[in-house]
Amino acid sequence: MSTPKPLTGDDSIKTWLEHPVGGPIIRDMLAQAGQDPSVLRPVYRLALKRLVKLSKGQFSQQMVDDLVARAAAGEVPAGAAASADARAAAAEATADDDTDAAGTSVERPEWVERLDQGRFAGKTVIVTGAGSGIGRATASRIAREGGRVVAVDVSQERLDEFAADHAGADVVTLVADITDDAKVAEIVAAAGERIDGLANIAGIMDDMTPIGELTDAVWQRVMRVNVDGTMKLMRAVVPTMLAKGTGSIVNTASEAALRGSAAGVAYTASKHAVVGLTKSTAFMYGPSGLRVNAVAPGPTITNIEASFASPLGAERVRQAMAILPDAAEAEALAASITFLLSEDGVNVNGVVLASDGGWSAA
Repeated sequence: MSTPKPLTGDDSIKTWLEHPVGGPIIRDMLAQAGQDPSVLRPVYRLALKRLVKLSKGQFSQQMVDDLVARAAAGEVPAGAAASADARAAAAEATADDDTDAAGTSVERPEWVERLDQGRFAGKTVIVTGAGSGIGRATASRIAREGGRVVAVDVSQERLDEFAADHAGADVVTLVADITDDAKVAEIVAAAGERIDGLANIAGIMDDMTPIGELTDAVWQRVMRVNVDGTMKLMRAVVPTMLAKGTGSIVNTASEAALRGSAAGVAYTASKHAVVGLTKSTAFMYGPSGLRVNAVAPGPTITNIEASFASPLGAERVRQAMAILPDAAEAEALAASITFLLSEDGVNVNGVVLASDGGWSAA
């Protein structure tokens, strides 16, 4: 019997779970927290060390180092023997579509962000929701590719963290509610005379209720942020873009903009409305030099959490999510968004780009 290779923080979570020593250690750690390996399903393909950043402090570098040391020492927890059955069960749980055409298990390489230095040099881009998730990843990429970023969020703390992480970059932070007309005016003023791009990323989820159980409060809250806020910023930046004869707007739609089974009725309707805003504006202003597109994310690792206020909504949505692909990191969505914002998307206008790992093709 061959000796398994030593584990490191660079090995994927899937590799750890299938390892005869690492698997029991990880499962024991999760059991002590009252969880099972399925909670790691969205990040199976990521290196273990990536959890340090993604967990926002809940999983430390010291914990990674301790796990690596325990695995190297062969420290299998009591009662968690690495039996062949246990390893087979772990492999089955993590396998899913990680097989080639012949059915052989394969380890997919981890996606690595590759910057295009100077792609946004000389450009000013407004990014909403810039304090976390997809918004932060998008603002970060633009800043690191030479752009001036007006980073907008409702949290001063998150914006301060973003600015600190991008010291030396051309970043303007602004705490603002995008549904407030006065704040929208402040955002445009902060951008100045030139607005080359707008990434409308701020948004909220509903509580998965079907229309028969929908409350006015949920409907109004979701529509106010996802539709009104998106519209107000688009309306506000268009005059400046028209004056320059150029500009790119990217709105954040969702898989819920393409199907009815991804969320509750309020969120689904709001994201369909975002698509309508996108297509109409692209049609109206395309000849004037503006490009307006939308990205429809699938499952993504962000701080937007879904709650289930309806048993029917929970049952139906969870049933539809049986074919859900792996969750992507926010940086992967930022790659799609910045493509459309940049001159790389020069011939793309009025499209809804499904950046969803193929979910919309299922």
